[in-house]
Amino acid sequence: MKILTISHLRKVFLIILIAGLTTYSQAITPQAQAQGIPTLAPMLEGVTPAVVSIQVSKFIPTGNRFIIEGEDLPDEVRRYFDNLPEFSSRGPQTPRGPRAPRATGAGSGVIFNAGEGLIVTNHHVVDGANSITVQLNDGRTEEAELLGSDAETDIALLQISGNQLSEIRLADIDSVAVGDYVVAIGNPFAIGQTVTSGIVSALGRAGLNRENYEDFIQTDAAINLGNSGGALVDLEGNLIGINTAIISGNGGSNGIGFAVPVDMVEAVVGHLQRDGEVRRGILGVSIVDFTTEMSEALDIDAESGALVTSVVAGSAAEQAGIEVSDVIVEIGDELVGGSRELRNMIGLKLQGEKVELALYRNGDRREMDVTIGGRERQLEAGDSRRPASNEFRGAQIQTADQNTPGVLVVGVESRSTAWTVGLRAGDVIVEVNRQGIEDLAAFNDAINETGRLAAITVVREGRHMLLFFPE
Repeated sequence: MKILTISHLRKVFLIILIAGLTTYSQAITPQAQAQGIPTLAPMLEGVTPAVVSIQVSKFIPTGNRFIIEGEDLPDEVRRYFDNLPEFSSRGPQTPRGPRAPRATGAGSGVIFNAGEGLIVTNHHVVDGANSITVQLNDGRTEEAELLGSDAETDIALLQISGNQLSEIRLADIDSVAVGDYVVAIGNPFAIGQTVTSGIVSALGRAGLNRENYEDFIQTDAAINLGNSGGALVDLEGNLIGINTAIISGNGGSNGIGFAVPVDMVEAVVGHLQRDGEVRRGILGVSIVDFTTEMSEALDIDAESGALVTSVVAGSAAEQAGIEVSDVIVEIGDELVGGSRELRNMIGLKLQGEKVELALYRNGDRREMDVTIGGRERQLEAGDSRRPASNEFRGAQIQTADQNTPGVLVVGVESRSTAWTVGLRAGDVIVEVNRQGIEDLAAFNDAINETGRLAAITVVREGRHMLLFFPE
């Protein structure tokens, strides 16, 4: 569970939780149908076997020492670590021998693919886990392997080797509307599988953590601690989202819960199954929401989109011909509602994937093919041989203009290393370890040759400043 304060909501707690999933049968039992009483029991009977409980175990560090569980270590291995000052295998003593202290936790998960034993849960449920145990609805337990995890969408993928598994069916997210009835399934407070119901309260919620990829479904179905990673399903038992968070002042349900939508879950699972991580696509542009006022000022007939305010040198955008003041309105056959939607779309595309992009320039609609970039794919303009990173410790950088030697900082993510050290948008990096640099390629070469500490000289408003970056 995570608890984050949210100032604009009067410091209520954002509590990360868990829930479970299933499939669909009918809507009414024969007895209830005869009496005219509606019930969800038949649908839940088909869905709940796909909902699982998850138990995790983590080692606890003590002071500056790292505790190794002594119970499972051979004597010679234990003696080796005992002779190292930074290690100790001597945790609290038990009748069975020395044992390291552990933290345990519980969550929920959904069987995404029964044939391959794939289970989806939340990243925060399994983050740092030493062991993961899955309990099926029929009482069986299986040890799970973590195939991959993504903190920015809070999605993780597990695999078990059990047979006779039931999987969830996926909903068409485009058919989900505010007011639809939904059911949340999970293991709140570790009391056992529990079902609650409500409606879709809102779609496209974001802003809970601006550094993450967010497009939440909001629901008033009761979600509590232990529901994280569980399922939000429609009345046909189709999965519409993975429950991940609530807003609460006391740790209980206030009827404001959030689920990661199934289309985002499906995209992340594809990355995790293939690569064990999400290797995010990068377009290489700075963007803002396109507004009605901008439409009038730029004489562009578009209702929504993302306005390009800068283009990173050597990026996929530059190579495709995207320019400043372009308004991107479509990616493939998906409309771009704004800057957040474009960021989500591009971030979940595969690096190297070719997509068709539609934009407005000088009032005219244009279409072009773009090959999605990535950090290792972005090249300095005019140099097809040398990979040149446009990202440095959370800062987006590019070669400065022709009259200014150095590297321009075009943006810095809040709470990143670059932000903490003091780098800001608009800074021009002119030296690395007191050696002058001319462009982005030279900067990357210099950074690759630094040791544990890099001294970066920047020019800000005509003043030189020295910032130190740890390795």
